[in-house]
Amino acid sequence: MDPLTLGLLVALATVIVLFSGVSVAVGLLIVATLFLWIFDGSRSLEALPELFYAELNSFALLSIPMFIIMGAAIASTRAGPDLYEALERWLTKVPGGLVVSNLGACALFAAMSGSSPATCAAIGKMGIPEMRRRGYPAEVASGSIAAGGTLGILIPPSVTMIVYGIATETSIGRLFLAGVIPGILLTLLFIAWAIFDTWRRGAASAALVSARYTWRQRFEILPRVLPFLAIIAGVLYALYGGVATPSETAAVGALLCIVAAVLIYRMYSRRDLWVVLRDSTRESVMILFIIGAAGVFSFMLSSLFVTQSVAQWIAALEVNRWVLMAVINVFLLVAGFFLPPVAVILMSAPILLPIITAAGFDPYWFAVIVTINMEIGLITPPVGLNLYVINGIAPDISLRQVLVGSMPFVGCMILAIILMCLFPGLATWLPDAVMGAAL
Repeated sequence: MDPLTLGLLVALATVIVLFSGVSVAVGLLIVATLFLWIFDGSRSLEALPELFYAELNSFALLSIPMFIIMGAAIASTRAGPDLYEALERWLTKVPGGLVVSNLGACALFAAMSGSSPATCAAIGKMGIPEMRRRGYPAEVASGSIAAGGTLGILIPPSVTMIVYGIATETSIGRLFLAGVIPGILLTLLFIAWAIFDTWRRGAASAALVSARYTWRQRFEILPRVLPFLAIIAGVLYALYGGVATPSETAAVGALLCIVAAVLIYRMYSRRDLWVVLRDSTRESVMILFIIGAAGVFSFMLSSLFVTQSVAQWIAALEVNRWVLMAVINVFLLVAGFFLPPVAVILMSAPILLPIITAAGFDPYWFAVIVTINMEIGLITPPVGLNLYVINGIAPDISLRQVLVGSMPFVGCMILAIILMCLFPGLATWLPDAVMGAAL
């Protein structure tokens, strides 16, 4: 059978299996095993256990559970609400200040936790009721938090970036640096829209009154927030300053976050610590299981010459490289509608990387483009994980209202992708400045 035709069959089978309700990792293993058995014979299956183990036999993977523990320790405390409250007190005079506070809190909490759902839950539980109490529409209150939560997979330290680095064998430290300026840019675009939207409402915005805080009230909350921000700054310094590897840095960061949670928020009980470790283990195993299964899936595609044929077919297309990038963006966007970011990256990055590098695109710049596309998928149906998280913490707000409120922020993300294409240095300048030009 022609490899391209076979690739279409694999894609169709994968969609059918994943829509059957099985987990992503199990679905990938089922499809890989089935096609290898049919087209390569039963003896090819003997290598699958070794392939699965080889994908997980990497010291770099240790950074994933460590960063997840780091985020879980922060998410288990009142760090999120405290961060939100601190920004609210300092930004109370800004037009649309409460929305801006929520977006800023989402950005900072995303940097601390690296998780979009955790960011939505931590900031949304306090931010959404407070915004609605002060007269903000339900769509604005819920949509801003849903969108702000997506920053968790772009602003470092990002588990999604780690997965991309492992899948493409690129530098995790450089990937983290590549996400800094785009993460700040996207946060500023979100904030700019929030301020414009408040101004656009005109007389209606008169109801959006902010509370008044004294300087003492503004300063008294900082000691509960600054230690966590200092840990994040220290982790990034250790990583980019060459003091430690990503895995070592993540381990120290996880320990420091647990210690800070114990000292600041009195998280002494064994039950609280057990919840942190239990939830972290569950999420880590899920991601590692997907990584192992994606390795087997990639082997199947390569063994049946699907990967090579797709790459040759795309390379043979006589189109402008930006047309090619537009097609890839549409593919990533559609894939993000149905699959979680980790699965999309593990399945597509090994195939797309040689194509985009052959077209002259920077792999670290492309990582940011991929991640922003995955952010859009987090707030768009049918999967739209952040939509369901917001609906879970504010059940009186319908999914339609959350979706309507988040759509303007999708426009901001698309604008960010366009700006990244016009000015690639937004992603490549900082890594080159700190770590030298990539070879």
